[in-house]
Amino acid sequence: MKFAWLGCLLLGGLLMAGTQDSETNVNTRYTVETVRVAAEGWSTDPAADRDPKLSSGLRREIASLIGERLNPAVLDDLAKRLRKELHARTVEHRVLRGKSPEFVQVVFDVTLRPTRFDVSVPKFLYQGKQGWSGAVEGTATIHQNGLTVGLVSDNDELSERFAGIEARYENAHVGSDRVHVSFEFDSYHEQWNRNTLEAARLAAADPYRTRDNIQPMVSVRVSRPLTVSFGASFEQMEGEYPDLRTLAANSLIASARYHQELEGAASQQFLDATYDLRAGARSLASDYSYTRHRWEGRYTLTHGKHMLSDDVTLGMIFGQAPLFERFVLGNSTTLRGWNKYDVDPIGGNRMVHNSVEYRYGLFQVFYDSGAIWDGGQTVVARNSIGAGLRQGPFTVAVAFPLHEGRADPVFIVGMNY
Repeated sequence: MKFAWLGCLLLGGLLMAGTQDSETNVNTRYTVETVRVAAEGWSTDPAADRDPKLSSGLRREIASLIGERLNPAVLDDLAKRLRKELHARTVEHRVLRGKSPEFVQVVFDVTLRPTRFDVSVPKFLYQGKQGWSGAVEGTATIHQNGLTVGLVSDNDELSERFAGIEARYENAHVGSDRVHVSFEFDSYHEQWNRNTLEAARLAAADPYRTRDNIQPMVSVRVSRPLTVSFGASFEQMEGEYPDLRTLAANSLIASARYHQELEGAASQQFLDATYDLRAGARSLASDYSYTRHRWEGRYTLTHGKHMLSDDVTLGMIFGQAPLFERFVLGNSTTLRGWNKYDVDPIGGNRMVHNSVEYRYGLFQVFYDSGAIWDGGQTVVARNSIGAGLRQGPFTVAVAFPLHEGRADPVFIVGMNY
């Protein structure tokens, strides 16, 4: 009798193992067609959307499932990582029938906590010739509503250092997960380089000591690869002493962003294109009348640990724009190694820049070239090279501006989302 019971247990175990193995084998027959991450009032397609809720690394790993055989163990691992990154209560995955035979759709169902609070550091970097820049943010999220308050001191992005507070309200689901609205308020105190103040005086430009901004925006995902945004910016600036007059730089804002991913047998290709327009007019009670156009195109090819990218940026301003709208080259992301105050202390109204970068694992090398000028001036092209280590947004690099036969190294370290 004892041996009979033992035989029954062994037979039952073999049957259960056979059932699980059969189920696993059946699952792995299918190819992943699409992947979606969804929560209440929010969803994203990691292959098409660059949703800031997901880190770029995790977004790429989820998108890389497309075209691969279904692997339940990999889905379990990604679900755990999503739960940790989104601070979610639970993350479960579902497998649905695809549009084609032998294909399936994968959906990660995210159950968010009703209320959560996150702290992030979107920018923290050091550039050898311009010093430190940094920002810290705290975000409280209730369902699809988010309120962010942050502190910033940035000497990297513009021709001046701006320091102050930023506050932003966002709603990621306004009738549809395709519509996103935001309302932003910024208040900055400006610090100017001596060279910039002198150049501004010669150019009859208007430095300012404070700048406040109110900016409502609406973004609509028109199709899977295309998102358009539109809104307005209402900026008030108080002039430097002794001229303490208040100036307004009110403008309409519009942008279009395109992202496309091309899957190959052993590689991935990404195409990104952006167009931004800002238009200030007297009819908006603005003291500045101008249009600012900026185009950017980026191509990225990845193959295993290899990554090659080419990024091209063009900019043009017509009319008289405030100093914060002028283009800048020579910081942590453009003409790396150059000092923006040597390239052009107040920036320019024409700009072209190209950056080619190769990475193998953590190692990176790059070559930057570009020019910045005002209409009617002689165009002077500048170049730089560099190498370093990069992991996600974090980089440690040494850049060399190439000029007059010299190559003076400039150290760059930090992260910039």
